[in-house]
Amino acid sequence: MVIATALYRGSHLVAGGVVVAQHQRDRLFPWLALSAAIASTALIWFMAARHRRLVPWVVGLDVLVIGCLLPFGAYAWGGARTQESVAWVMLLGGSASAMAAVAFGARLLAVAVALLVATHLAGYLMVEADAAVTGAHLNALVFSAVVSWVLTWYLCRQGEQVDSANRRALAAEAQRARFAERVAHHNALHDTVLATLTAIARGGVDANTSMMRERCAREAAYLRRLVEQADDREPASEVRAALEESVRAAEALGLRVTARYHEPPAVPGEIALAMARATTEALNNVRCHAGTGHAFLTAVGDSGRLIVTVVDRGRGFDTGSAGPEGAGGPGGPDDAGGAAGPGVSGGSEGPVGPVRQATGGIGLDRSVYARMRGVGGRAFVDSAPGEGVRVELRWPG
Repeated sequence: MVIATALYRGSHLVAGGVVVAQHQRDRLFPWLALSAAIASTALIWFMAARHRRLVPWVVGLDVLVIGCLLPFGAYAWGGARTQESVAWVMLLGGSASAMAAVAFGARLLAVAVALLVATHLAGYLMVEADAAVTGAHLNALVFSAVVSWVLTWYLCRQGEQVDSANRRALAAEAQRARFAERVAHHNALHDTVLATLTAIARGGVDANTSMMRERCAREAAYLRRLVEQADDREPASEVRAALEESVRAAEALGLRVTARYHEPPAVPGEIALAMARATTEALNNVRCHAGTGHAFLTAVGDSGRLIVTVVDRGRGFDTGSAGPEGAGGPGGPDDAGGAAGPGVSGGSEGPVGPVRQATGGIGLDRSVYARMRGVGGRAFVDSAPGEGVRVELRWPG
């Protein structure tokens, strides 16, 4: 409707320009009146573009000056003494009433239309216009407002219905996602915790072996994450679900992961996938090279930025001497497993001490750094011999 009323006013300005150029070009006031109408229109659309809607006070000013006062000015100073000479000024009142219908509420619109009708009726009476011309003009004045108001109401109502349908669709999709997540957890519980407890209850395995204790610890960590997620009032984000897949994959290979999520922000799907794959590589480095079976993962939001950290308490390495030749070995950068954690910084979310962007290492270069660079993020590694490794993934970088 903003564009429609702009075109409507534009048609009136074109008509006024033609009339002034052909019949009133020798008088100063018609040119001043046309310039005032153009300036008022420009102000209206400048404010509309800035606020993405018609601003009521600007439209009200146009109604008063262009719609109500300009006809009297044309009569008093413009020499408009006939209905033909004043008609182009009266036309502007029609577009003023249309804009008022879009910008005002019902009560204020009624006041504006009544004011326009009264002033335009007085203007045509001053020039002794025909009753038919006066009636037709007043009819157009009123119905310009009525039609604009009806169209505005209809479009707003349709927009509300579309928004309501979108909300219902999103709610249904969220419900389906929650059901799918619940089924996935049920399957995971059946294949892990329930299978372990059943085997212990039947006496088929020795619960005191180190292997069984490690398995129970991994499954306890999974249950803890499941309980925390159930207590969380916010729906699971896409990045959280992707990171959970990485954690479960690492746990399936024997690594125990303690994961914590502190309101990670919503990110696009490709960002969540890149973060998860980089995290998977960091966890693989812990499992293969850190000399420890336990890693710590934290995902947090910081002013719209997603920060994922993976930490281990393993052997660590010297980041100053790490290079491509150290890739894949215990002392190379592929040892990197994480982000701040107990072994390096006590599990804090931010880096402690200098955090250097490591270089070299096939696993880190291809699976961590390259993935993060590809989506506009960054990866950092902090480590020291005997102090474990901290890998931090940030998006945006």
